[in-house]
Amino acid sequence: MHLTDPVTRAVIRIQGTMLATARAHLREAGFTELLPPVIGPVTDPGVRGSKQVDVDYYGHRYKLMSSAILYKQASLLAFDKIFCIAPCVRLEPLETSNTSRHLAEFHQIDVEIAGADREAAMGVGEGLVRAVVRGVLDAHSDDLKELGRDVSALAPLLDGAFGSMKHAEAVSALHVLGHAQSADAEIDWEGEALLSRQSEQPFFVTDYPKGSRGFYDRESRTEPGALRNFDILAPEGYGELCSGSEREHDYGRIVTRMRETGENPAKYEWYLRMARQGIPASAGFGIGLERFTRYVAGLDSVWQASAFPKVPGEVTP
Repeated sequence: MHLTDPVTRAVIRIQGTMLATARAHLREAGFTELLPPVIGPVTDPGVRGSKQVDVDYYGHRYKLMSSAILYKQASLLAFDKIFCIAPCVRLEPLETSNTSRHLAEFHQIDVEIAGADREAAMGVGEGLVRAVVRGVLDAHSDDLKELGRDVSALAPLLDGAFGSMKHAEAVSALHVLGHAQSADAEIDWEGEALLSRQSEQPFFVTDYPKGSRGFYDRESRTEPGALRNFDILAPEGYGELCSGSEREHDYGRIVTRMRETGENPAKYEWYLRMARQGIPASAGFGIGLERFTRYVAGLDSVWQASAFPKVPGEVTP
């Protein structure tokens, strides 16, 4: 049984320390933890290729949350710095069942900071990743040894600053490696893995093109067409751990971006009413807990980082 397997037990112990360390690190930095909703009238539309899940909520069609992004922005009306650790549900395409990095149900460490720009959010993300890895190395040498994790591969991130490249530079690097990556789209999964294998520590990819992400990623005012966003990619071929951005908070620009991304503004009535009244400028990010655990523990596949994994297309409890 997966849950009682010694490997799973070691992974869950490590994951518990990751969560405790993340909470302690963020609270020490002045963040307030809150619990976002699990269902709502709308959710994050910016998920590549996956489908949302509808539920009947007293006669109204509601959604299971695919991320907490819209509610994070709402939360900044009460607190300047917030975080949450929330479940997310995305019906990923069947072809993702063999990527080793997709689950239909997962958890995300979500952070949002009022008044922050992208660079500030990147700094918080880098510090959080470093603190969590250090916490695991300090507390779980026996578990990591049992899992066969090469801990020397984690050492470079403890001291050195994360590298950074723009999306256009990542595309050029992939072309040099012989990978046909579109300059107008997300870095595809194979491309992320190729880039990831070229680095010894996590690194940022910034400035994704408009059209590749959701309406809430703010477009650069000085470089139209480029978004003020970022991903953190783990080394060793593990790929994306985290996505973040400055958020668009201007009502008119949000409506324009919704239409540009094919979203119907009428669906987002409560969110747009809030935006019209004014929501704070902000930046933030979300780290996929199971993907982060896979990287730290050196697992072959992300499903090994869940006590009750939901692999796309597989019907399980």
